[in-house]
Amino acid sequence: MIMNTKNCSPRSYALAGGLCLAFSTSPLLCAESENNEKNQRATNKSVEENLQSVEKKGSVTIDGKKIDYKVTTSRLVIKKDDGTPRASIFNVAYTREDIDDLNQRPVLFAFNGGPGSSAVWLHLGALGPKIVPTSSDGTKPLAPPIRVRDNPQSILDVADLVFIDPVSTGYSRTENKKENFHGLDQDIKSVGDFIRRWVTENKRWGSPKYLLGESYGGVRAAGLSMELQNRYGMSLNGVVLLSSLMDFRTLRPSIGNDLSYIAYLPAMTAVAHYHGKVKGDRNTLVKNSQKFASGAYATALLKGYALSQLERENIAKQLSAFTGLSASLILQYDLRINSSRFRKELLRDQGIVIGRFDARVAWPVQEKASDTPYYDPSFSVAKGAFSTAMLGYLGGGLGWVDEKPYEIIANVHPWDWGKKMISLIPRLVLR
Repeated sequence: MIMNTKNCSPRSYALAGGLCLAFSTSPLLCAESENNEKNQRATNKSVEENLQSVEKKGSVTIDGKKIDYKVTTSRLVIKKDDGTPRASIFNVAYTREDIDDLNQRPVLFAFNGGPGSSAVWLHLGALGPKIVPTSSDGTKPLAPPIRVRDNPQSILDVADLVFIDPVSTGYSRTENKKENFHGLDQDIKSVGDFIRRWVTENKRWGSPKYLLGESYGGVRAAGLSMELQNRYGMSLNGVVLLSSLMDFRTLRPSIGNDLSYIAYLPAMTAVAHYHGKVKGDRNTLVKNSQKFASGAYATALLKGYALSQLERENIAKQLSAFTGLSASLILQYDLRINSSRFRKELLRDQGIVIGRFDARVAWPVQEKASDTPYYDPSFSVAKGAFSTAMLGYLGGGLGWVDEKPYEIIANVHPWDWGKKMISLIPRLVLR
């Protein structure tokens, strides 16, 4: 565990000791200096004791070929310039065994978003050699016990994989001020420091290097591409953006910002079709929805109060045809239906709310009178399964036992958004 102590250099300790000798009437000063030194030593010792690393061997069959691998579960300590600990970052790394030249073997660093999410979703839900089983269509919870199984769709055959839990998520912790990590730029710097350390300690500077970020992880990946290059001279070979957020205007509607209504509409059309609220060929519907969203709908929103009543009613009818919501409801909300309201309204007549992460998941809701849902049924389906599977895999499969809770989703708010950048695209540096 990392202790939070005052920083005192060796020079200050020597000076304090000299003062104690010179002024024997000030024993408290000497005692304080000695205590600070003891605390600092205890901190460093505690960190080193917790700098665990457990290695296991495994194999998985991908595309009909057996892939032997080593999996290293570790807690890597990132440090301040003076060598004192800043935080410990938990990670699980999979490296293929039959590789002769590491300079030819790509390594991919993967993380989810949030901010506040661990990497469990990418680790056991998509990329790793083990995966959490789901129900036949993925919309129903599984009864425990839930155990991981081999993942034949893992990408370990083509790249080594490092799954990173940012500070405060998973088993990653700090006993320094959390605001030093809970922020856009702070998060980028700490994860960047981890990547540099991992690459150095594992002798992978010559390897092709990639990042993969999901959701807010896209923000992190864009920032890291600049941070790694500018701070450490580490150029990347590629960045994979998965369901990524790059421009906050597409996510958060606000007065004067209608971009999110335009961006969400085609997805709403696909969801409405899945739940039987709009009819026709799905692909054709979505294509027409995209055309309408970027054309007539965008123009109507830009007109604002200059839009005539007849035009408003016409746009509302077309939105109704694409979303399955009534034209009267759409007019009530000034042609602007955000994602939360859509989730609550689509199946309101059945007393059902649809999921945010997976809109196929639909569960009964109790607070029928509210405008927006208070919970996400798709997250409820996933959290228990992934939590149980991850902890079982860590302890039973990887031999990692930790007294702390594994924070699948951590509370990292308030989050410091720094310079209030609404777009991270300028930071996406690839050369």
